[in-house]
Amino acid sequence: MARVSTYLNFPRNTEEAFAFYKSVFKTEYVGHIARFGDIPASPDCPPAAEADKNLVMHIALPTLGEHVLMGTDSPESMGFTCTKGNNVHINLEPDTREEADRLFNALSAGGKVEMPIQDMFWGAYFGSFSDKFGINWMINCMQPKQ
Repeated sequence: MARVSTYLNFPRNTEEAFAFYKSVFKTEYVGHIARFGDIPASPDCPPAAEADKNLVMHIALPTLGEHVLMGTDSPESMGFTCTKGNNVHINLEPDTREEADRLFNALSAGGKVEMPIQDMFWGAYFGSFSDKFGINWMINCMQPKQ
């Protein structure tokens, strides 16, 4: 089945970030948390450094509807470079303004609000922000004001 998901890279704090997202969305991880120490030995892939074995290799968490948020740590010892940037926004489209407010307030806590949530000219209740982990989010609720 086709689906839309978003994959996030973190500089060694994926598990902390996903614990936060899990508390906001009130969902459970899909499967188990795969760790770099779980990678089977292979001549094509050097073993993970001892300090990296407990880092997250893959994690998945449902958010709203069919959307799944996935993530990984980016250990330098394995040649990864994690750079925070503005190239990813996750757009959430909740069914109600109340849920839009809850998500906006919970996810933006400790972060930086770019545009406060408000009624917009295109008919949506919209706001955008970066969370405390540097991830960019947009909340876009098409439910009209009552």
